[in-house]
Amino acid sequence: MSNIYMPDLMDVVAVKRHTADVQSVKIQFKDPEKQKNFSFRVGQFGMFSLFGEGESTFNICSSSNWKDYIEFCFRKSGKVTDALWRIDEGDTIGFRGPYGNSYPMEAWEGKNLIFIGGGIAMPPIRCAIWYALENRAKYGNITVVYGARTTRDLVFADELDKWAEYDRVRIIKCVDPGGDTPEWKGEVGLIPNVLAAANVAADNTAALVIGPPIMIKFTLPVLDKMGVAAPDIYTSLENRMKCGVGKCGRCNCGPVYVCKEGPIFTMEQLNALPADF
Repeated sequence: MSNIYMPDLMDVVAVKRHTADVQSVKIQFKDPEKQKNFSFRVGQFGMFSLFGEGESTFNICSSSNWKDYIEFCFRKSGKVTDALWRIDEGDTIGFRGPYGNSYPMEAWEGKNLIFIGGGIAMPPIRCAIWYALENRAKYGNITVVYGARTTRDLVFADELDKWAEYDRVRIIKCVDPGGDTPEWKGEVGLIPNVLAAANVAADNTAALVIGPPIMIKFTLPVLDKMGVAAPDIYTSLENRMKCGVGKCGRCNCGPVYVCKEGPIFTMEQLNALPADF
């Protein structure tokens, strides 16, 4: 019987620094056959480990259409991420996954899409954006609202301009007041306020909102006023993942194990969970 906690060995093929404390890493299976046969769905997550240091949970932020590697992105914020920060091309790390459910990309076909992210929340949104763009004819208008505290905190900022080149795609960038620079061309303001002033049509729309809890709290009323219903608003509870396989119980809330039933939930589903969740 196989050990569910045993990671696959992965080669680091590229590391990219995005901000002073955020970087992304591309990895491949050491076993070419596993790399060839590996598949996942956008929105799923994995457990990434550095031997002797531990493991952490991150969304797989690359599109499921990309077959040469998988990619994850993280902020340096503790023991494991401090260690992962020091890895370089050619190093070996561990990977378990993919785990959890995924974004309902098929159910979103024919709909307009609104992607809303704050700061380090861009990576778990990025995979869905690329997937939608790679299947552009299946989706309606796409609006991306992405903000950070300062211009220096924007993650995958170089890809925003690439996305804007696609048909029927609107990119709205913003930074908090005081976080702009003289050359900044985007909006200045908090994400809920910027979204409210953007005049984004919300008929036949699904929205994906990921970011700090306080951002989500104040964004939801804006989406409600726009006419996006709770069953059509999605978010990810990836940060509640622990073991990834529903054994440790750390992600349990009422009848739900987030790593089994999630991490993707609609706001309608979350409203049915205990209030302290």
